[in-house]
Amino acid sequence: MNPLKKSISQTIITSIVFALIIAAFAQLVIPLPLVPITGQTLAIGLAATILGSRKGMLTVILYIMLGAVGLPVFSQLNSGLDAIVGVTGGFLIGFIPAAFLIGLYLEKTTFNIRNAFIANTIGMFVILIIGTSWLKLSTELTWEAAFLGGFAPFIIGGLIKAFLAAWLGIVVREKLQSAKLI
Repeated sequence: MNPLKKSISQTIITSIVFALIIAAFAQLVIPLPLVPITGQTLAIGLAATILGSRKGMLTVILYIMLGAVGLPVFSQLNSGLDAIVGVTGGFLIGFIPAAFLIGLYLEKTTFNIRNAFIANTIGMFVILIIGTSWLKLSTELTWEAAFLGGFAPFIIGGLIKAFLAAWLGIVVREKLQSAKLI
């Protein structure tokens, strides 16, 4: 097989697999009044840590497109454009630049646990800033209420998920590279 075709096929298959992993993690939900805690951000961090900036971002775009066309891949099996433009849509949209920036940071430094934790922490804040801003602008909430409902409750859990994504992501990345799967 032509190496270019193999590379494209491998990228497509890898993106599909990781988009499905994100969808599965999205079903891990702890309900909160405005925005639930989900496993999505952990899965986004894993995808970006393992795949890098472009493939990680492509995976997230594919995931969002699957949800946009009606597949129940978002948290609590939600889907459709309403989920993307609704009050929590900013968090979904924030996944795209977060995945890119996590991967880019690692590509510009080195793929190790320390740098992956820094990158995933940056990604967490990108998601929270975009999501909270969207929450504020799409509702009648004050900035304080949006911060208290869409940002503050997620910091500690986000740091834990950033560490898990860093640690697991680097371990899995090394295994996949050894097997020449990425």
